Amino acid sequence: MSDVVRVEKIDGNIAKITINRPDKLNALNREVRQGIFGALNNLTDDDDIRVVLITGAGDKAFIAGADIAEFKDARPIEQYRSMKAGNIYMAIERFHKPVIAMINGFCLGGGCELAMACDMRIASTSAKIGQPEINLGLIPGAGGTQRLPRLVGEGWAMRLITSGELISGDTAAKIGLVETAVAPEELETHTMTLAAKIGSRSPVALQAAKESILAARRMPLDEGLKFEQAWFSLLFSTDDMAEGVSAFLEKRKAEFKGS
Repeated sequence: MSDVVRVEKIDGNIAKITINRPDKLNALNREVRQGIFGALNNLTDDDDIRVVLITGAGDKAFIAGADIAEFKDARPIEQYRSMKAGNIYMAIERFHKPVIAMINGFCLGGGCELAMACDMRIASTSAKIGQPEINLGLIPGAGGTQRLPRLVGEGWAMRLITSGELISGDTAAKIGLVETAVAPEELETHTMTLAAKIGSRSPVALQAAKESILAARRMPLDEGLKFEQAWFSLLFSTDDMAEGVSAFLEKRKAEFKGS
């Protein structure tokens, strides 16, 4: 695994991906993007892992955006090809296990876009979050103009993208950009508690839940309902469903195996 992307397994079914460039505020460069791809590929087939956390090394930054040094001499066609070849944002969104962003500092530009590609976001109250690309004469290029309004509405998305202003973790929670904001010293404990709760659920049901919820973005309601019903019916064929029902009736904790 790349030195700039670390992967740890925690408590058996949780994987923690850490962007490890604290001296660069964990800015995204080619090596980091490749490292994230590699980590996700390895975790895809790891049946022990049920939920993934993504965070940044140190206490200053989650991901402070793209490494601007890579922009200096980039030609349009090179930039387009690079983004098409290295779309970590879609890779995270399409990853079949739940992914939680643990936002521990600056979460800017491509870092904010990466957080929005995750399924859930928990931030430190002291985090600074935003899409400041307008300050470079640019707009977000990795989903910011598309995912941000879906999360916070057009008004807040327009304000954040056109002004380039940064907001705190507290404000991000109030407008729906993150689900929860907690004190910096509580961030890891809070996130791990949520991850452990999710990790105790059926892996097959977790995949079904993620795919069905994301389907709501692209499908009309009637098609989305059919998609949900198909997954719901399919789950009746799983050992996990049988175990869940038995555990409920027997008033014990279910032991899901992922089959």
